[in-house]
Amino acid sequence: MSRTQISKYAQNAAAGAVAAGDPHTAAAAADVLADGGNAFDAVLAGLFAACIAEPVLCSLGGGGFLLAQRADGNSLLYDFFCQTPGQRRSVDELEFLPVHVDFGASRQEFHIGMGAMAVPGMIAGAYAVHQDLCTLPMAGLMRPAVALARRGIALAPLQSFILAAVAPIYQWSAESRALYDSRRAPEQTLRAGEVFALPALADLLDALSREGPDLFYRGEVALAIARFNRDGGGAISLEDLANYRVMRRKPLARQFGDAEIFSNPAPSSGGPLLAFSLGLMQDAPTDHPTEFLLQLVQAMGLTDQARQASGLKDQSDDARVAAMLSETFMADYRAQMPERATKIGGTTHISVVDRMGNAAAMSVSNGEGCGHVLPTGSIMLNNMLGEEDLNPNGFFQWRPNSRITSMMSPTLVRHDDGRILALGSGGSNRIRSAILQVLLNHLRLGQTLGEAVAAARIHLERDLLHIEHGHTAQTLRDLSQAFPTHQIWPERNFFFGGVHAAAFDPGTGAFTAAGDPRRGGCIA
Repeated sequence: MSRTQISKYAQNAAAGAVAAGDPHTAAAAADVLADGGNAFDAVLAGLFAACIAEPVLCSLGGGGFLLAQRADGNSLLYDFFCQTPGQRRSVDELEFLPVHVDFGASRQEFHIGMGAMAVPGMIAGAYAVHQDLCTLPMAGLMRPAVALARRGIALAPLQSFILAAVAPIYQWSAESRALYDSRRAPEQTLRAGEVFALPALADLLDALSREGPDLFYRGEVALAIARFNRDGGGAISLEDLANYRVMRRKPLARQFGDAEIFSNPAPSSGGPLLAFSLGLMQDAPTDHPTEFLLQLVQAMGLTDQARQASGLKDQSDDARVAAMLSETFMADYRAQMPERATKIGGTTHISVVDRMGNAAAMSVSNGEGCGHVLPTGSIMLNNMLGEEDLNPNGFFQWRPNSRITSMMSPTLVRHDDGRILALGSGGSNRIRSAILQVLLNHLRLGQTLGEAVAAARIHLERDLLHIEHGHTAQTLRDLSQAFPTHQIWPERNFFFGGVHAAAFDPGTGAFTAAGDPRRGGCIA
C-alpha cells in the first residue's frame, strides 16, 4: 500500500482510524470501532489480537503503557509495565543464560531463563483501562482474538522473520518448540504462510472474560506462574502476582511550536529523553535537509550525555526528570548545538483515534521472551530482568518490588484547534529516535504523516551512527564525512523501529493513519 493509499483509505473511515503492526491486529480494532466501540475498546481488541498475530512482540506474559486522551481533552498514562519480584534469590539458584540473536546487520546478546522473568502487567492493565474508559463488554473485545487463536492464522512474513531472528529463544524449551517450530522446515521456526494457532490461549481468554483478572493474579494462572518460577529457577512468588498494581500517572507534557506533546513520564525514561531531544531541536534550521540531519545526530548524542549527567540512566524519577528538563540544564546543552552541525526489540505499538475525539497510544512488550511457555494459555513469559537496556546498573542489581523503567514512549500530539495525533514505536533503545524523527518530519519539516513515517532514519548509539537506506547520495556523503564511525544499512530495516500513527481533525472530520512498513505497519 502506497503512502497516498494509506492517507486516502484512512480519511474514508467513518468511525476512526487504526495503525498497528499486523493486519489482524488492525482489523480487530477496526471491527470494534465499527460495532460502536470507542478508541479504548478498539485498542484493547487490537492488543489481544496481537498476542496471536505478533507473537514475539506481544504476550499476556509482558506489559506496557497506554497514553489515553478522552474526548473531553483529559489525558492519562496507564503504566502496566513489568514489576521486579519482591525478593531476590541467590544467583546460583536462578536459571539465567545468554543467547545471541542475529538481525543481519546487527548482532545482540539477550538473557533468558526463568531468572529473567519479571511480574507481568498486561492483563491488569487491560482490565484497568476497560474499567475506566471502555464502553463494550470485555468478552466482546476478546472475541476477535479468541477466534484467531482457535482457528489459527497464516503467519505474516515479518513475524516469520522475527521468529527466525530470535530462534535461539523460541527453540530453547520443548514447550516452545512445540508451538513455534516449522512443520515443513526441520529445525527452523515457523515459515511465512504456515498456520499458527494457540487454542490454549483461546480457552484462557474465554475464561478471563468470565472470571476477570483474579484468574491471572490470584487464581489458576497465578499458581502456575509461581510454581514455574519456584521449580524452574525464577524469583516470582504468588504474593508478587497478587500485589501487582496498575499505575495511573499524569503524562509528561511539553510544548513544541504550536503543539502540546504528551508522553510517558517517570519512572520510564523514554518519554523524558524524547522531550529533551525535542527541546534541543525546537529551533533547528529546516532549510537544508542534510544540515537538519546533522543537527539531529548532535541532539541524539547530547541527549545520551544528558541522560548520564542527570542520573536518569541509573534511575528515572520525577525529581531527576524535572531537573533534566529545566531551562537551566537544557541551556547548557543547547549551547553545544552549533548553528551548523559538524536491538531488535520485542515491542509493538497500536494507535487508535475515534470520531468522538478519543485517542489511544498503546506500546507493549514481552522483551524477547524468556524461552519458556506457560502451559496454561500457551503464554511465552517475558525476560525483562535479562534485558541490558532495562538493567543499566547490571543484572541482579534491581530493587525488589519496583517498576522497571522502559524506553517505550506512547505519545500524543494535541493542537489548539482540536487536532490529535497518536503514535508510538517498537524498537528497544531506537524507540525514542524513531518517534523523534517522525515528530520532527511532521511538525517541523511539514511532511504528511505517511511521508514522516516512511522517511529514511538515522540512529546514534555509542558513537556509532546507523544510517538507513533511502537518504540522497549527497546526504550519505555528508553524514559519512561528519561521522567516520558509521554503518550504512542497505535497505529499510526493522532495526530502526516501527512508528504506527493515527490522527483526527475534528474541523474537517478527516482521519489519517500510517503504519510503518519496517514493522509490518498497516491501517484500518
